[in-house]
Amino acid sequence: MTDTRTRALHPAEPEPGILIHSRADRELAIAHWLLSAHPVPSRAATEWTECGIALLPLGTLMSAVRLPQDLVRAVADQCGRDVDSFLNEACDGGPVICDPWGCRYYALVPAGMPATWHVAAVEWRALGVECLGRGAYLGVPEPRADSLNPHGWHPYWSPYWSVPMPSAGALCRPLDVARIIAAGKRLACDEQ
Repeated sequence: MTDTRTRALHPAEPEPGILIHSRADRELAIAHWLLSAHPVPSRAATEWTECGIALLPLGTLMSAVRLPQDLVRAVADQCGRDVDSFLNEACDGGPVICDPWGCRYYALVPAGMPATWHVAAVEWRALGVECLGRGAYLGVPEPRADSLNPHGWHPYWSPYWSVPMPSAGALCRPLDVARIIAAGKRLACDEQ
């Protein structure tokens, strides 16, 4: 029997009805989608070029749930996983931004989540969790920034994609994010 873990896979051959997109094509589509949230997309594109992050308004295409690093690390540790792989699995591949400077993670969610989950969001504030929607802005790294960049605008503080956006418009499911928060709350209660 052949060990498939060490054997190289052959490139997929295009067939009728099957589309194959390169990583560059996906990143370009994601970039266009993210930039469309900005009232002047070219200005946001310039911010990416000059700073590596663009300040994008929330509440139209997407919203974000700000998660404290301590909460996320505690839940990941409980699962015996590193944070990035834990978030990838817990959010089912949904996009999450790491802000090392602010010691926070931002799960990108559908635009309506802050209104829909308003009652829960009020309770979550005690944990340091915040639902950010209309009227809020988020520093979003360019799509290819998928690890800490020691050459970024500040060597140790540059935001990056802890879980890269898999395709344009693909967001975290609110229930997945709520489960992470609930697990963090249980751990906080156990410590008291």
